[in-house]
Amino acid sequence: MNAATPFDLWVYLAASPLLWLTLTVGIFVGAQRLAKASGFHALVNPVLITIVAVVIVLQLTGTRYDTYFDGAQFIHFILGPATVALAVPLYRARQLVRAKALPILAALAIGAPFAIASATMIAFLLGAGREIILALVPKSVTAGIAVGIAGEIGAEPALTAVLVIATGILGAVIVTPLMNALKITDYAARGFAAGLTSHGIGTARAYQVNPIAGSFAGLAMALNGVVTAIIVPLVYGPLAGA
Repeated sequence: MNAATPFDLWVYLAASPLLWLTLTVGIFVGAQRLAKASGFHALVNPVLITIVAVVIVLQLTGTRYDTYFDGAQFIHFILGPATVALAVPLYRARQLVRAKALPILAALAIGAPFAIASATMIAFLLGAGREIILALVPKSVTAGIAVGIAGEIGAEPALTAVLVIATGILGAVIVTPLMNALKITDYAARGFAAGLTSHGIGTARAYQVNPIAGSFAGLAMALNGVVTAIIVPLVYGPLAGA
């Protein structure tokens, strides 16, 4: 009887959908420990590390994305409950939220349109095509909402999803050094800015830094999602049939 080779073992394991779920969770847990060991340095982002590591594994093994998603889709499923769960720390900080209601509304009124206009204007000035510009419109809202908005304005959902993830990772990496450089010490303001511009990934980073920052980031993510879902189809919807 011939001994099993590493390739034979891989073929056997790859047949189980749980492989990809286990692999993804395992890599993320390892990335979290690495981030903790670094003192949660901005550049040691667990989401970024996990994405890069999973992509490398898929490339090396020649695994198709749909095969990977069949196994890891439970993670996609729990995104909804995880987002709703952000209401718990927000409720605990309700008195502080109530006290800062006016600044919150002002930041939302300015930040939500600016997050849309700044990216699309820069892309336009750099000569980007219509597809890229439209895909950039909902880049600062959480992926589930962004993909829905993309469908309404004629953007490519897959491209939008990539840009949403890239925006979240970039925001999570630069938010702490940027806020420190600007000498913004109010964790409510820091968190709100992170959540408004960098949605869930920015919110996760905010929670690493401070619980108040995380609560306000979750609030900003939710409010920006609602506002963007309302105003974008009104402004960019006519372009869908153009």
